[in-house]
Amino acid sequence: MNEDNPMNFVDRIGYDAGATRLEDALAFAAEHSFHYLDFSADTGPNRVDNWPDDRLRAARALMERHEIAVTVHTASSVNVAEFAPHVSDAVDAYLRGNIDLARRITAHGVVVHGGMHFSSAIDARMDAARQRLLRATDYAENSGVALFFENLNREPDNAEVHYLGHTVAECRYFFDAIPSERFGWAFTVNHANLVPEGSDGFIDAFGVGRIGEVRLADNTGEVEIHLPPGQGNIDFPAVFRRLESAGYTGYYTMAFGSPDDKLAARELFSGYSL
Repeated sequence: MNEDNPMNFVDRIGYDAGATRLEDALAFAAEHSFHYLDFSADTGPNRVDNWPDDRLRAARALMERHEIAVTVHTASSVNVAEFAPHVSDAVDAYLRGNIDLARRITAHGVVVHGGMHFSSAIDARMDAARQRLLRATDYAENSGVALFFENLNREPDNAEVHYLGHTVAECRYFFDAIPSERFGWAFTVNHANLVPEGSDGFIDAFGVGRIGEVRLADNTGEVEIHLPPGQGNIDFPAVFRRLESAGYTGYYTMAFGSPDDKLAARELFSGYSL
């Protein structure tokens, strides 16, 4: 996943556009010289069923003209660990729909998740998620699309709902079972900051070779919250130095705040000595 990228460090920093109409996000990216962005295809104008061929051609033309790569980001609220009849089939279809859109728009990849459990049937949920991602990976391989598995956030111990894939051990459960070159990693620094392993523990465990993107936000290490850098306790210069010195040459995705917050953060990051 960590393919050679001739762009310099700052040019590789992109942002998460969420549900913003992709054409508008691409226009903002072009205006401010961003070369990478994530977008959601779940709601509004970006829905997976709202992409006629002429719109796809126009979006691809913008991407090519301004050298912008995009990644489709699936919703963590869709439970990849679902095993209920009918609903389970719908989750498979949801992932295939996002993979199809990524293929049609020539996306960099698709961010996927491990689902969630509800403090019971944990082993069955883990197995359901792994089997579903194996199927999705097979479909992605046949489609020429890469999947990036995101390490998700820890929820409070007394919460009923917990994300799967938030620790090194849980991520390894998926990575060891799915060795495909099409199954990579969306390394989310702020989520790693919520568990004892921290960013260094995740990089120690998995290296940088499978990383398709690195997702950035700050927090205080207590609960899931996406703060601009400097408002939490994450040592971003240390994280960047660790990744870059290990040979990471891929994209970074800022996932916090307003457009102005992202522009200010990129300026802050550009001043770091790596």
